[in-house]
Amino acid sequence: MSKLVVCEKPSVAQSISKVLGATRRGDGFLEGDEYIVSWCVGHLVELAQPESYEERYAKWRKEDLPILPRSWKYQVTAATKKQFSVLKRLMARPDVESLVCATDAGREGELIFRLVYHQCGCKKPFERLWISSMEDAAIRNGFASLKPGTEYDALYEAALCRERADWIVGINATRLFSCLYGMTLNVGRVMTPTLGMVVAREAAISAFVPEPFYTVHLTAGECSVASERFKSKSDAEALRDACLKAPAAIVSKVERREKSEKPPALYDLTTLQREANRLYGFTAQQTLDYAQSLYEKKLLTYPRTDSRYLTDDMAASLPGLVASSAQAFGVQPPVEVHAGAVINSQKVTDHHALLPTASMAKADLAALPAGEQAVLRMVVARLLCAVAAPYRFAETIVNVTCADASFSAKGKEVLDRGWKGVERQLLPKEEKQEKTLPPMAEGAALTVTKTEIKEGKTSPPKHFTEDLLLQAMETASADDFPEEAERKGIGTPATRAAILEKLVQKGFLERKGSGKTKTLLPTEKGIALITVTPEQLQSPTMTADWEEKLTEVEKGEYAPETFMQEIAGMITELVNNYEIVKGAKVLMPEKTVIGTCPHCGAEVVERQKGWFCSNRECRFILWKDNAYFKKIGKRLTAQMAERLVRDGRVRVKDCKSQKTGKTYNASVLLSTEADGRPKFQLEFESGGGGK
Repeated sequence: MSKLVVCEKPSVAQSISKVLGATRRGDGFLEGDEYIVSWCVGHLVELAQPESYEERYAKWRKEDLPILPRSWKYQVTAATKKQFSVLKRLMARPDVESLVCATDAGREGELIFRLVYHQCGCKKPFERLWISSMEDAAIRNGFASLKPGTEYDALYEAALCRERADWIVGINATRLFSCLYGMTLNVGRVMTPTLGMVVAREAAISAFVPEPFYTVHLTAGECSVASERFKSKSDAEALRDACLKAPAAIVSKVERREKSEKPPALYDLTTLQREANRLYGFTAQQTLDYAQSLYEKKLLTYPRTDSRYLTDDMAASLPGLVASSAQAFGVQPPVEVHAGAVINSQKVTDHHALLPTASMAKADLAALPAGEQAVLRMVVARLLCAVAAPYRFAETIVNVTCADASFSAKGKEVLDRGWKGVERQLLPKEEKQEKTLPPMAEGAALTVTKTEIKEGKTSPPKHFTEDLLLQAMETASADDFPEEAERKGIGTPATRAAILEKLVQKGFLERKGSGKTKTLLPTEKGIALITVTPEQLQSPTMTADWEEKLTEVEKGEYAPETFMQEIAGMITELVNNYEIVKGAKVLMPEKTVIGTCPHCGAEVVERQKGWFCSNRECRFILWKDNAYFKKIGKRLTAQMAERLVRDGRVRVKDCKSQKTGKTYNASVLLSTEADGRPKFQLEFESGGGGK
C-alpha cells in the first residue's frame, strides 16, 4: 500500500520525492515503493463565478445585489484541468490508503490541498507535513513527525473565510460601483484600504503649506553651535546682532553619555521586502519571488513568515550556521555569537524567522541570478548582525550661552562598531560621517568668530515608496490601537506583495521615479475609486480588525460563521444604503470611444483588457489578448480594433500558418453572433497561401 504526497509545485515535489525514494516517473507524478508524489500548480480549484449560481448574474445589474451564496460552489481552474485529473485518479487508486498534505505550510497552502481533496470527493485519511526548510534533513524529520490533518482544520476554516470574504466584497462592491458610475471599478477587501492610504497621503502632501523657520549659528572657538528655531526672521536677526556685540559665549554644560544600539532582529518577510526596496529598489513581489526560489533551491528557509525569532531548540545549531554562512560569503563572523538575542519560542508563530540553510554553505552562489544573490546576502548579513555585539558609541552634548540665549551642538564618537561593522562587510549601505566635538570645559569663555542665519522649511509627508507602504500596511491600525503593540495590520506577509501588484495592474497605482527609488502614486482612476468608496470599505482599521479575526479563526478562538455573517451584513448594508456621490462622475477618467458597435449601435469604448460595447445587454467585446489574432501570429492593436469596428475588416500582413509555418497576407472580416459576440474569418489575397 502507498501514501500519496500532494505538493504545491513540481519543484517541491522533485525535492521531496528524491528524499522518499520516489524516482519512477509517471504522467504528472513520481512513484516509489512506499510513496507516490504529485503536485498542484497553484490553485487547481477556485470559487465559481456568480453566473454558476443563477444565469441572471452573468449581467451586472445593481438590482441583483447583494450576491450571497448559501452553498458555495467550486470549479476546476481551466488551465490546470489535466493536473487535477491526475490527482483525482491517484486519490482513487485502490493501493493508495492515505495521503500527506505537503503544500506550503501556511493558510493558502492548506486551502490549495483541501479544495482539491474535497473536489475529488476523497474520503481517505491524510496527515500534514509542516516544515520550514526544503533541505533533505528537514524533509526527513518532517515525515518522521507527520501530524493528523484534523489538527489543521481551524487553519483551513480561516483560509475559507478569507477566500469567501474576498469574493463577497470583491464581486458585490465591484459590481455596485461599476454599475453606478459606468466604468469598471475593482474593489477589494485589502486592496481598497491600501489604495485609500496612498490617496490620503497624496492629499496631505498637496494640502501641505511649508512654513519657514530660522536658526542662528555661531562659530565659537573650534565648535559650531545652533540656536532653537525661530518662526520670525526678525527675531533671529535680533539674536544674531546681540551675539555679535556679546563679549564671549560661555560653555554652560558638557554632557557625555555612553550609549549602545542593539542589533536588529532577524528578517520576517515584510522587513526583508522593505529593506530590499530601500537597498536595491526591488518591488515586494520581486523580493518574494527571489526568496521563494531560494527556498525551493534549499538555500533559504520558508519565506512567508511573520516571525523574527527562532525557537529554543535551534540554539545549539546556531553557532555552526553563523560560521558556515560567514565563510560562504568570505566575511569575518562575529567574535561571539549572542544566541539569546534571537531565541524566543514565545514570539514564533507558524514559522521561525528567515535564515540561510546549512546547505547554502556548499552551494555555488556565483551561479545564482543577481536578484537571488542580493536577497541571500541580505539574509546572511541579518543573521550575522542579529547575533553580534551591540553598536557602542559616546554622545556628547554641549550647551553654550550667548546674549542670554541657549545654543547647542551634538557630537558622536564610535567606541565599538559591533553589529554595524559586520553589516558593513556585506551590504551596500552608506555610512554617515559622525561629527565629533573638540574637548571643552564647563564655564569656558569662547570667542565668537562668525554668526549666520540659516533658513529652513517644514517638510511635507513623504510619498509612499514600496518600503513605506508595506510599513503602513503592517501597522495600519496602530494609531487607533496604540496600546496593542503587536496588533496586525492589513493583509498578511504572504499577500501584501500581490495586493500592491494588483493595484498597479488594475491601473489604480503607478510606480514613478528614476533609479532604484520609485514612489507609488494614485492614478486618476484610483483617486476616483476612493472618492466614491464609503468609509467602511477603505478603512484600514476595519480591515485590520478582519485580519485579526481571521487569525483568531485560525487559532480556533472565533467562529467562522460569525466572521462570514459580519462580512455579509456589511455588504448588504452597503448595497441597500449607498447613495451615489454627486459630481463624482467628473472625476472618472475620460473613456476612449473607437466607434459604434456593429451589433447594437452603442459606443464601443476602450478599457484595460479590451474594447467593450457600452450597452451592458450586448456581448460585443474585442479582447486585447485576442485568441483569434494570436492564432494567425498577430496582435490586435488599437488601430486594428478601430478599423474592424468602423469598416468590418482590417488588412493584416505576414500572418503565419500554424500548420505549415508559411506567411501570408489577408483581411480579417468581422461579423457578430445573435447576442453580439464577434465572429472572425479570413479573406485571402490572391497568391497569399493557405491557412
